[in-house]
Amino acid sequence: MEASKMTKHPLIIEEWNGSSSTKLFKTATITFSPSLQIQRSVNGFNHVWRRFLDAFVPEGFPGSVTPDYVPFQVWDSLQGLSTYIRTMLSTQALLSAIGVGEKSATIIGATFQWFLRDLTGMLGGILFTLYQGSNLDSNAKMWRLVADLMNDLGMLMDLLSPLFPSAFIFIVCLGSLSRSFTSVASGATRAALTQHFALQNNAADIAAKEGSQETMATMIGMALGMLLARITTGNPVAIWFSFLSLTMFHMYANYKAVRCLTLDSLNFERSSILLQHFIESGQGPTF
Repeated sequence: MEASKMTKHPLIIEEWNGSSSTKLFKTATITFSPSLQIQRSVNGFNHVWRRFLDAFVPEGFPGSVTPDYVPFQVWDSLQGLSTYIRTMLSTQALLSAIGVGEKSATIIGATFQWFLRDLTGMLGGILFTLYQGSNLDSNAKMWRLVADLMNDLGMLMDLLSPLFPSAFIFIVCLGSLSRSFTSVASGATRAALTQHFALQNNAADIAAKEGSQETMATMIGMALGMLLARITTGNPVAIWFSFLSLTMFHMYANYKAVRCLTLDSLNFERSSILLQHFIESGQGPTF
């Protein structure tokens, strides 16, 4: 009797998967009629593609992040890509200035120069944190641009170092000092922006996936950078043209990334704009 009822009215359970209510797709159907039948509905390619995306986008995307997340990440990845390409050019110039490949260069001399370079950067990072650490959260946009500008300056110093052997130590230490500001400011503002993007208390997930995106950009940038360094070796005009062109694109991409952000917190500058508007018009601005 129970079996005939089950045959007439089979029990069907469907499994759905997706990142949001508008991105659901059926993955399996389980039928009891009266035997158990499981039918998988997942296309192999789609499954692999979704698993690949899961390594780079937060869980619940796009509903788990703010609308400005995607445009910011696109421009941020592009600026990062240009940075890693230029890093190969600047590192090549720096190693050449230190004496890599020259018989007259000594190991202890190169080690000491590298030590002074790193020491300067460490001290610069501590001093920058001491004087500006408390301003990084409230002025995330500004410091984001400043950080990348200082990074560009640091790479420019490395590229200039072979041209001025007598001032090599001073130039590379100045470059390391610039990059130390970048390290502190970029890391701190990134934390503030991650909190801004998180809509479902998923800041850790967003930070982890941003790390995956940056790793992918790094690998691609290093490969392209090595190719570019090989092509331009021995051609200073080509090296400088490539470096300056990529630097201009880098600053443009950073500007576009910052312009994409719509921060909903008040800092001193935004509060001043609101107050000035209220004094002049007698009412708050509309958005």
